[in-house]
Amino acid sequence: MSAPLRVGLVGCGRIAQLVHLNALRAADGIQVVALADPDTERLHDATQKAPSAVPYASAEDLLAKSDAEAVVLCTPPALHAAGAIAAFEAGKHVYLEKPISLELAEADAILAAQQAAGTVGQMGFNYRFHPLHREARERIQRGNVGELVSLRTVFSSPARSLPGWKSARASGGGVMLDLASHHLDLIPFLTGRDIIEVIASTASHQSEGDTAALTVRLEGDLLVQSLFSMTSVSEDRFEIYGTTGKLAYDRQTSVEIDARGSSIAYGRKGQIQRELGTAIKSFRRAPRVPGSPSFRAAFEAFGRAARGGPMEGATLEDGRRSLEWVLAAERASETGDLISRPELATA
Repeated sequence: MSAPLRVGLVGCGRIAQLVHLNALRAADGIQVVALADPDTERLHDATQKAPSAVPYASAEDLLAKSDAEAVVLCTPPALHAAGAIAAFEAGKHVYLEKPISLELAEADAILAAQQAAGTVGQMGFNYRFHPLHREARERIQRGNVGELVSLRTVFSSPARSLPGWKSARASGGGVMLDLASHHLDLIPFLTGRDIIEVIASTASHQSEGDTAALTVRLEGDLLVQSLFSMTSVSEDRFEIYGTTGKLAYDRQTSVEIDARGSSIAYGRKGQIQRELGTAIKSFRRAPRVPGSPSFRAAFEAFGRAARGGPMEGATLEDGRRSLEWVLAAERASETGDLISRPELATA
């Protein structure tokens, strides 16, 4: 059995402490050995949760002085490129939270740094590991709903006080980078089809670009309608329509899976029915890590890949692809045009 992967967490803000740090500590094959954050209060609080980890005032100090073999970058998106490139240049494996960066040129620089380092780079598209998404993907592949016809997705979160960087696109804020980036990765992951064009509209209710509506076309003329908001209810829902059935589930609140006329439902306080699928059962059994059981699974996959195992998670190339379509949707919202891949490539 290989030794645990020694990991340093860079960025110890609210989400990192509530979700990432807890999931890393719970993950098999991972040992948190270092923490870095320039904010002394945040660093102190994180150290209380991981007392065996050595604290550092900067990512640069962690990379130069710690014995971490890998880093998890949980900094504001505007810092992703510099942080990831520095980590790769230091010979580290990198788990990079989404989005990969703010612009494609930065993403390309990250990919070049990874190629030069020859180490593992995994994107923080943890929801690929959620048992519900995995079950839906398997059912689609088995043809349980027939030929795919269309999808509808919603990803929204309640209005709340945001850190400064989340309030403006220039620093990595806005619903496109924050929430839409996940679904623009999950939609091809679930369907096995690439996005080929997008049209979008955005609105700003409480912060810049906090709401967006997208219509996406996939290969095979498959249409997807998506709504994203940072000022509404807590919801992360997929509805997948096929010629013989439908799959529908909400990661946040409840689960409904309808296929070939049979209906299955699971609520937080409800009883699991005898006929429930494996995805919902595994959701019940999944470790109660705040945020989602998918975080722990994603970190464990990262650890296995860093130890020479297969790459099970999203690659940095997947992160670039998601960003490409985030940028296309932003451009479509500005111009009112339908943006396709050839247009985007020559923009």
